[in-house]
Amino acid sequence: MKSKEWWAAARALRQIPRHQRRGIVQAADLLAVDVAGIRPSLAIGERLGIQLRGSAEPSLAEVVSIGRSSARAVIFGETSNMAEGDEVVALESPGLRVGQGWLGRVVDPLGRPLDGKGPLLGGQHARPTRAAAPPAATRQRLGPPVGVGVRVLDAFCTMREGQRIGLFAASGIGKSTLLATMARAAAFDVVVLGLIGERGRELREFIEDDLGPEGLARSVVVCATSDAPAALRREAGYASLAVAERFRDAGHRVLLLLDSVTRFALACREIGLAAGEPPATRGYPPSVFRELPALLERAGPGGPGAGSITALMTVLVEGDDHDEPIADAVRGILDGHAVLERRIAEAGRYPAVEVLRSLSRSAPGCLTPDQAGLVRQARKILSLRDEVADLVRLGAYRAGTDASVDQALRMAPRIDAMLHQARGEVSTLEEAFARLAEALSDAPA
Repeated sequence: MKSKEWWAAARALRQIPRHQRRGIVQAADLLAVDVAGIRPSLAIGERLGIQLRGSAEPSLAEVVSIGRSSARAVIFGETSNMAEGDEVVALESPGLRVGQGWLGRVVDPLGRPLDGKGPLLGGQHARPTRAAAPPAATRQRLGPPVGVGVRVLDAFCTMREGQRIGLFAASGIGKSTLLATMARAAAFDVVVLGLIGERGRELREFIEDDLGPEGLARSVVVCATSDAPAALRREAGYASLAVAERFRDAGHRVLLLLDSVTRFALACREIGLAAGEPPATRGYPPSVFRELPALLERAGPGGPGAGSITALMTVLVEGDDHDEPIADAVRGILDGHAVLERRIAEAGRYPAVEVLRSLSRSAPGCLTPDQAGLVRQARKILSLRDEVADLVRLGAYRAGTDASVDQALRMAPRIDAMLHQARGEVSTLEEAFARLAEALSDAPA
């Protein structure tokens, strides 16, 4: 065959449409659809495009369960216009083309821009949103201590590079403001914020007031608001990790802020129930407790030559119950926890972190002897102050009765003052311990 004829034949072959696996909608409800007629049969996790009648754009869905004659898929959009017999097409494996051009941008979990700044400048290769964690035997160990910009966490819940900490609190205690302060910490190259189930009105407030132009410039914000379908809210968690992993694999020190793991779990619960799973612990189906470690274990140090993902993830505790199923499961997976208390916020001290209930499992391996001594002394003083607080309020304790109690009552307010941090104020690790040492100096109050 002559060269011109060969190239003409090759062009003609490329123009032939690829074979598409097609089927139809068999049944639908508000969360999911049953799809039939696609051969070869579908696999769990496969993406579908559903052509709605009267709509130019197909609706995206994901297969969550397989039956003998049909598959069930959850919808990334609305199901209100869906009807029996709508055409369904199996799509190629999804992925996000994450690149340097994503910095400073706000995107949805499918990689579509939300900020009105035009198309995203992505990378050459698509990165799957579902991925395994780096192999446990080859991933690096935690790095040196790293400051997150918040004195109370730097001093009493000291983190190491690549560590994962949970922020446990009820709603309305200042978690978002705390995350914004961390996003401005200077110890990280890239910040990835995953906002899962956030109130729609809060997105611009968070970006413009809390994060600011400087914080946004080195950040990628992945957002799915509370009114988004469950599949999209769940995908926000996976997409946030995929974005963070791209920058980690490029050697960057990444700070991942995920708000919140609870809303991710709630989305997983909706999907699990729609797929026909039985409700188990407080209505959560078993798949939720499989999805949580699969997501959270992806954060942390990478393999040889890679960077790290240092993660802070918020957990909403229902009715201040810190032993509810999601909080209990997440606490067992992460490398430490910080507890925010409403009574501390109501007293006017922010961040409202309860020092005595917060800990970092990696702190003993990264603090100097002097720093560890300061933390032990401060915890002892705060614990003793709390023990006698009721007696002091009732007037049942007289000064001079116990020297250690007198010292605790004198020095605890100084520690509280050191822990208070104004909105927008960013601290450093060295400053946190210097301020703690100053508060513990036995000078007259």
